[in-house]
Amino acid sequence: MSLIETLAERLTRHPKRVVFPEGADPRILQAARQFATRKLGVPILLGDRTLIKENAARLDLRLDGLRIIEPARADEFADFLQKFQGLRRFKGLNELEARDYVSNSNYFAAMMLATMGADAVVAGATQSAASGLRPLFQVLPLQDGVTTASSMAIVETSNPQIGINGHLFLADCGVLPNPTHEQLADIAVTTAALAFHLTNQTPRVAMLAYSTKSRDPKNPVIGKIQSATQIAHRKALARGLVAEIDGEMQLDAALDPVTAKQKGVDSSVAGRANVLVFPDLNSGNIALKTIQMVAGARTYGQIITGLTRPASEISRSASAHDIFGTAVIVAAQAVDHSFLYAHAESKA
Repeated sequence: MSLIETLAERLTRHPKRVVFPEGADPRILQAARQFATRKLGVPILLGDRTLIKENAARLDLRLDGLRIIEPARADEFADFLQKFQGLRRFKGLNELEARDYVSNSNYFAAMMLATMGADAVVAGATQSAASGLRPLFQVLPLQDGVTTASSMAIVETSNPQIGINGHLFLADCGVLPNPTHEQLADIAVTTAALAFHLTNQTPRVAMLAYSTKSRDPKNPVIGKIQSATQIAHRKALARGLVAEIDGEMQLDAALDPVTAKQKGVDSSVAGRANVLVFPDLNSGNIALKTIQMVAGARTYGQIITGLTRPASEISRSASAHDIFGTAVIVAAQAVDHSFLYAHAESKA
């Protein structure tokens, strides 16, 4: 069973509310209909009610079990407006300016998440990444001990020998252009923590580079990755996360045991990695897009890591299937790990 199906099955026992800021988009409507039909929770569609109903009718989709909210007319609007003006970042705004922000579906969704009016958000279907990410980063706080938020994509391959039953967790593929060694360590630890939360398997984190165990630490690129690896070990230990972290290493040494042995890498990660941390956004995003376009593997995300609440920022090219899978992931992220894997933990 795929990770998405496993998580979906568990969501039937712990349903969640997922808010979609672009509620009128046909792919969102299809994904939300499937989410509701499978009784995984309540999809919340933001946008013009008439347009949402017209698009649903055009697609022959029922809207029962789905909640539709027009932000500017919502019962929560006045409360959200007051709370929004209380945020330190927005204290200088007058009421008219604040109203413009809260009327925006992306900011309204972020406020729903911040005030527990929703359990997770799936944004980005029709807008640039910045439009979907900015409200989340401005409204939602970071996890304790984390210096910056980043993102993770999940790749579902047809080879069960790769990663965790064929699933790989890739980061950062969508947020930080050139992370510092401290930020790279945060990416490694927050991605590993989420991989564990979703799979209940030990994260094996490979800090990727163009070399494997280089003897040239004076190279600034390699030095940054080696430093980030050491910091990540300390951060994982500090938060009580059991994870194997190793680097720097090339992708083939991270995923193929034979190559790892040939290159003289003997560790619990080499050849067995399930979390791949890229040195910068260029390499991460290009790798993800190559997988999507050439390999044809299913991909889900971006899932935002490092925030206190589950959120995602999907690609404008995402299909309804991709959006549904991403919604399942962030909804499952909102389920406490002890509930998500209660049976597995009771057997341990």
